[in-house]
Amino acid sequence: MPKLSINIGILLIILGFFSYIATEMVSFTALIPSLFGIVFVGLGLLAKKSDNMQKHSMHAAMLLALLGLGGSFTGLRQITVALFGGEMPVRFTAASSQAVMAVLCIFFLAFGIKSFIDARKNK
Repeated sequence: MPKLSINIGILLIILGFFSYIATEMVSFTALIPSLFGIVFVGLGLLAKKSDNMQKHSMHAAMLLALLGLGGSFTGLRQITVALFGGEMPVRFTAASSQAVMAVLCIFFLAFGIKSFIDARKNK
């Protein structure tokens, strides 16, 4: 899980920078995925550094993923509606960035839940 947290964090950092560049460096809110990514990387590194902190930092990463999903779900919904013949979002760059962030958070949550279940079974 710590390695996954670091990898998801790196992807979110890259997403934030590309989104910021795509908005012609005008919208600072495009960097929000990067902020989430920095925290994901930090939690992953903390978990790798200390076995005592692994459980706590991965629970914090799961909470962060849940918050990230909550904040970016609107973009995922807008892009999904557009893909199935609906109206294109007005701010397409923002919606697509949010959609990618939501998918990454869902991915992290799914693997995190599976990891927690497996750890509970192996106790």
